[in-house]
Amino acid sequence: MDMNDFLPITKKDMEKRGWDQADFIFVSGDAYVDHSSFGMAIISRLLESRGYRVGIIPQPDWHDEDSIAVLGRPRLGFLVSAGNMDSMVNHYTVNKKRRHSDAYTPGGIIGKRPDRATLVYCNMLKKKFNDVPVIIGGIEASLRRLAHYDYWSDKLKRSILMDSGADILVYGMGEHAIIEIADSLNKGLAVSDITFVRGTVYKTREIGSIELPHVELPDFDAMMADKKEYAVSFNIQYLNTDSITAKVLTEKYGEKRYIVQNPPAAPLTMEEMDEIYELPYMRNYHPSYEKLGGVPAIQEIKFSLTSNRGCYGGCSFCSLAFHEGRVVQARSHESLIREARILTEDNDFKGYIHDVGGPTAEFRRPACDKQITHGVCSDKQCLYPHMCKNLVVDHSDYLKLLRELRSLPGVKKVFVRSGLRFDYLIADKDETFFRELCRYHISGQLRVAPEHISDNVLQLMGKPGKKVYDEFCERFKTINESLHLKQYIVPYLISSHPGSTLNDAIALAESVRDMGYMPEQVQDFYPTPSTISTCMYYTGLDPRTMKKVYIPATYHEKAMQRALIQYRDPDNYDLVREALIKSGRKDLIGNDKKHCLISWSHPAGKSNLNRRQKNKSLSD
Repeated sequence: MDMNDFLPITKKDMEKRGWDQADFIFVSGDAYVDHSSFGMAIISRLLESRGYRVGIIPQPDWHDEDSIAVLGRPRLGFLVSAGNMDSMVNHYTVNKKRRHSDAYTPGGIIGKRPDRATLVYCNMLKKKFNDVPVIIGGIEASLRRLAHYDYWSDKLKRSILMDSGADILVYGMGEHAIIEIADSLNKGLAVSDITFVRGTVYKTREIGSIELPHVELPDFDAMMADKKEYAVSFNIQYLNTDSITAKVLTEKYGEKRYIVQNPPAAPLTMEEMDEIYELPYMRNYHPSYEKLGGVPAIQEIKFSLTSNRGCYGGCSFCSLAFHEGRVVQARSHESLIREARILTEDNDFKGYIHDVGGPTAEFRRPACDKQITHGVCSDKQCLYPHMCKNLVVDHSDYLKLLRELRSLPGVKKVFVRSGLRFDYLIADKDETFFRELCRYHISGQLRVAPEHISDNVLQLMGKPGKKVYDEFCERFKTINESLHLKQYIVPYLISSHPGSTLNDAIALAESVRDMGYMPEQVQDFYPTPSTISTCMYYTGLDPRTMKKVYIPATYHEKAMQRALIQYRDPDNYDLVREALIKSGRKDLIGNDKKHCLISWSHPAGKSNLNRRQKNKSLSD
């Protein structure tokens, strides 16, 4: 059997490799896609490169306890992840309605993983293999590593390590941690003694032996009794996400139970990034899924290139700083060129590289040289409220990379679809990249994320003010006119973010009116675990300042705020009219199309069938 193959998912696969036992078995809520955009594939291939035998159990049937044992007992341990997405976000819309499809499941079928998948899989494993170490990781575990607000139950929940029964949790991007854990287990160290690995969380009844400086967070009972205590705790956590400056954090449960979070693992070097992304991935979903129509998620990523990790953007509603960190890590041009050449050899490649980027496309280095030796600043952001004087604004490296990629034989066009920071883009005094972006790397539309236009809301979001976005739009228009191109900006907007009042939502609707463009889709703020915005939503406080924040928490108000952004939709008329009257803005109701949002008379409604279809689309 060719060892450059998919990793075993059955006993028969193991036998073909001559294995009688795997060293590690990875249990995942995702289907098995052997591609570097999937955490399961990265961790498994990395362990394989270090000589470990890794088997995969993708999407076990949680109704059947034997499904977790199809590969037998591993020699060293089980690895568990809910998948590339949090299982609750994967399953439910912001209105807590069940989604209709799952891009990470064969055929897009929903329901092939349980709610709170990490908990369910761990409980199954501990019931079946109680004496085998269980290591959890991935986005679901990482963002629930300490006490956290859970939107779906509307409760503060304990660390997932407490409720899952797992032995150790790997948070963030886990390459360094998983190798150190694997080597420790392989040397015979008990999992209970692996308390020294950076980027991990563990349980203990004694914190007196912690050697590094540590900070005691408010205990769980105190946070349950007072939401303010959770805001205090979250701010401490947020200030301890840098590998150089972070301290050990401890969180007490009851009399003598503690969760201990070690400092984050060090960012990957460029050489390590190259190695990770050039492991021998099959670059596709497992062939057993072909008859089901394949795994939809592969379509967008198969011909895309991941060029970086980390983000110093500092958006309040984003979990990147908490998960990947604020220090940007990048791959070399040579590594990306090698991968691009592999893409061009694929029979399905049509000449288009769909994306070259990561969390923020044009970030190719740390924000400043200080971050490399002293860590990120704990008392200020790089881009907000104003760009730091030490920030290096330079697109030349990314520009050079894109030029190299689009010159490759067989490549017709290279798109940039990852998020671009428009404030960073216009801060570059050299307009060369902006011009080439418009000329070569978009096709008619450029998606950017102003999120809102109210400076009050933007301040809480950690986003630049409206003037910055207006300047970007003007420069985009000027550049495209000079290139004789008709291209448009498609803004991504969030409604009902903490701090957004009805008046703020109306101001946003007026801005949409002046743009002459009605967004087809608007995202209600989704309180996912471990973001500053989610902390605001739960506590009513900004954890950075402890000042009170207005929260549009009721479903009806959130519906009005969303409807205002899509005020032209006849189905939204009643909600928009109610919001305008309630806010004393009857001046926006009338027949003046340049000024008013709606008329006094209700426009002709759509059929009930069309309305149901539209509501179903929005809920997806």
